[in-house]
Amino acid sequence: MQKKNFVSMIMGTVGGILFAIGMCMCLLPEWGAFTQGVVIAAVGAVVLLSMLIVRRKMEGRPAVHLSGKAVGSVLLGIAGALVLGVGMCMVMIWNMLIPGILIGIVGIVLLLCLIPVVKGLQ
Repeated sequence: MQKKNFVSMIMGTVGGILFAIGMCMCLLPEWGAFTQGVVIAAVGAVVLLSMLIVRRKMEGRPAVHLSGKAVGSVLLGIAGALVLGVGMCMVMIWNMLIPGILIGIVGIVLLLCLIPVVKGLQ
């Protein structure tokens, strides 16, 4: 295993676990740890973002490279994730089954549109 892959694997695992535990602490009222959960989730997000910078540096590329296409794909990904999340909320929290499923499918389609966009960037 290459060093950059090993470092990415370790940082990704640690950051993902911290982020997931923090989100559980925020979203489960039985735990009563909202503020602590926000802090832990933020630390996890920082570790995950630093993993991206470290990986790019280990590959000899600049830390952050944003082109117009990259920004467009990020915005498409954010929009797709938000639409999918709203659909999930409609189904699970607001008891709107059919509209929630339809909006969730729209979000999934938006996320699937990322595949050709990202493949075209390479």
